[in-house]
Amino acid sequence: MALVDVTRVPAHVAIVMDGNGRWAERRGWERPEGHREGSEAVRRTVRACRRLGVRALTLYAFSAQNWERPRFEVDALMELLREFLVTERAEILDHEIRLRAIGDVDRLPRGVREVLDALRRESAANGGMTLTLALSYGGQEELVLAARELATRAARGELDPRTIDAEVLERHLPSADVGAVDLLIRTGGEQRISNFLLWGAAYAELYFSPVLWPEWSEPDLYEAIAAFQERDRRFGRASSGGPAGRSDGPAAQAHG
Repeated sequence: MALVDVTRVPAHVAIVMDGNGRWAERRGWERPEGHREGSEAVRRTVRACRRLGVRALTLYAFSAQNWERPRFEVDALMELLREFLVTERAEILDHEIRLRAIGDVDRLPRGVREVLDALRRESAANGGMTLTLALSYGGQEELVLAARELATRAARGELDPRTIDAEVLERHLPSADVGAVDLLIRTGGEQRISNFLLWGAAYAELYFSPVLWPEWSEPDLYEAIAAFQERDRRFGRASSGGPAGRSDGPAAQAHG
């Protein structure tokens, strides 16, 4: 915590939680064991972000491409997701956290959808931190769906194509509901964003950590935020002459 200036915490943090499978394999365990340990890292991170005052946290929990993984691993991930939603329900509600989900949620198993939908409804009016789970999500897929919806509306005569601009497109992107990403973190040592929040991360500060997700801790999060606070966020402009702050960019404007 001593590393972080709590007056300049990023408004929107997004995380690619990578390394669960490798963490388990290095121990000679099945990959689902890594995902189980990873769910504990989720709990730690949500609590730490809430205490810091992060306004929005988006977690890449399951990508559109993850359905191609072995069935036993997918089933384990779905069960862990349901377990997380059940066990964290009280904490989410008690701390006024608003839970959202983005992606092809209809593809999730019914048992997961029922718990997810119920908690989304119960927490919809909460005014604290917004926790968004990206489930069966892909940034390219999200943009394609938005373009298709706009094209359909234009074909019906409901929308003049000449009025379509960045603002109009953004209104059709569920991930943009909480504003642009300030800080995008990826754990596990890989240095790519893997089809995550392609629109919202356009001006995000990127932070890549070698730490595997099950080992991700509060001090790791603080280091990432401290690194963010040392950067000069220009958004295509000339240097602002100072380090990053909550009021520097699009995310802060969206939340203000």
